[in-house]
Amino acid sequence: MLFLGTISHQPPPQTDFPGYARYITTTEFLVSHIVASIAGAATRNLAFVALFVALVRRGGGSGAAAFAQPAIGRMYLAGQTAQAMALQDDIYGVPLAATAFSAVLLLAVGVVLFGVAVARSRSLPRWAGILLAISGPLFAIVGVALADVVQSIGAAGLIASTAWIARSAQRPEAVSPPARG
Repeated sequence: MLFLGTISHQPPPQTDFPGYARYITTTEFLVSHIVASIAGAATRNLAFVALFVALVRRGGGSGAAAFAQPAIGRMYLAGQTAQAMALQDDIYGVPLAATAFSAVLLLAVGVVLFGVAVARSRSLPRWAGILLAISGPLFAIVGVALADVVQSIGAAGLIASTAWIARSAQRPEAVSPPARG
């Protein structure tokens, strides 16, 4: 749907305002935005939810470490030292490290961007956004790399900032009218 919505393009208003005005008043423009953009985004989101449910039902990513690591430990303690170490290396090797690094990096970037958006908003506390933007990478990157108290500090910052944002968003005075410019 997104592709179909991009087949035709609106003229740039900076250089062709008459063409832009004619284009944005057409039925094609309206249908393109309603069907391709809005319905396409809704369909995509439902597809992601369906994919998530399918993966959960199949057991993918369901906390294998909670079961695999004790089994590896029991193998090792039972005298199967070489097999346990080989299994550990096989499970927690390069493919998992690359996947985990990518996921942690994307998580950190997403949290920073969200924190910046909160900090720039006129209706949410600026410092809550700043705390969120700092806590995300602190938890996800620094904390995972060091696996120590830094991760706990990052987690506490995430909890505090998201609670602060949620509490502020619930107040009626938190919503301000859009700025006119």
